[in-house]
Amino acid sequence: MIEEIYKADGNRYDAGMEYRRSGRSGILLPELSLGFWHNFGETAPLERSKDIMRHAFDHGITSFDLANNYGPGYGTAEETFGFVFDKSFRPYRDEMFVASKAGYDMWPGPYGNWGSRKYLMASINQSLKRTKLDYFDVFYSHRYDPETPLEETLQALVDIVRMGKALYIGISRWPVEATKFAFEYLRRHDAPCLIFQDRLNLIDRRVETDGTLQCVKENGCGFIGFSPLAQGILTNRYLHGIPSDSRAMQQRFLKTSQISDDLVSNISQLNAIAERRGQSLAQMSLSWVLAHPGVTSVIIGCSSVAQLDDSLQAVKSKDFTAEELNEIETIASRIKL
Repeated sequence: MIEEIYKADGNRYDAGMEYRRSGRSGILLPELSLGFWHNFGETAPLERSKDIMRHAFDHGITSFDLANNYGPGYGTAEETFGFVFDKSFRPYRDEMFVASKAGYDMWPGPYGNWGSRKYLMASINQSLKRTKLDYFDVFYSHRYDPETPLEETLQALVDIVRMGKALYIGISRWPVEATKFAFEYLRRHDAPCLIFQDRLNLIDRRVETDGTLQCVKENGCGFIGFSPLAQGILTNRYLHGIPSDSRAMQQRFLKTSQISDDLVSNISQLNAIAERRGQSLAQMSLSWVLAHPGVTSVIIGCSSVAQLDDSLQAVKSKDFTAEELNEIETIASRIKL
C-alpha cells in the first residue's frame, strides 16, 4: 500500500504558537521544540513517531532537537527522524529548524566521544546520513571536554559551519568560564554561538545560580531549556504511587528512592496551584519555564499525540501573578533530589 502524501495544515502558523528571537540573531524559534531524547529510538513504533512529528509541525513546532546518541539505541532517533523526514517533510525543509549534537559515547575506541576534531567531524557526517539531511540548522558541542583544547573543539565547529554542514553553532551544558571563552572565540572567528542548551525547571535552577543565564544574555546568545518536567516529577505521575511503567520504576534517569513522602507532598501542593490556574501540573511547569526571563524555547518530549497536545496548552497560560510565583518558589525550594 502506498502511503498517502502528507500535506501540512495550512493554519499551522495560526495555531497559537509564538516565536522568540534567539539572542542577537535573525532566528526565531517556537516556544516549544520537539525533543527526540527518549521516545523516538528503535523501540518506539515508527507510526507513532510519524504521528507525533506531523502533529507538532501542524501546530507550529518547527524546531526539532536531536543528538547522535539519542535512542535508545545510539543513532536510532536520528534514523527515525530521517525516515519520517524523507516520507513527510522534505517539501517543508526550509520551514524546519533541525538541531543535532555530538559529545557523548557513540562508538568504541578513543575517537568515539568527547570533543576532538576527529570525533566531531565524523559525528556530523554520520548524523547527516542518518537524518537524510544536507545540513543541520544548528550543531552543538553536547558536553564540555576537559582534556581536549577548547580551541580544537571550537575551531572544528567553526569549520563545520564554513563547510556548510551546519548554519549555526550551539553549546550544551558547558561550565560558565569555558562558555565565556567559547563565546569570544566563536565571535572572533565570525561564527557567533546561536544558542546555549541546558536543564531548567522548577526544581533545578542551576543555570540561574551559577551565572549561566546571565552569561548567555550578555553575549547575545539564545537559551533553550530541556527537562522542564524534571523526568516526570513535575507531573501528576507520582501523586498516587509509582506506576509500573514509569521511569522511576524502571530506574531510568530516576530512582524509586527519590519518590519520597516529602517529595509527593510538595508536588501535591504544586498540583493544587496548577488546578487553581486551570492547568495540569505539567502544563504549569512548562508555562513557568516559558515565563522565565531569557528563555528562547523549551524542549518537550512526548510518547503520544495526546501528551503533545497537553504540552501545547502551556503556551496559552504563561502569565503568573506575583502571589502564584511566590507560592511556587516557597514550595519548589523545599524539593531536594
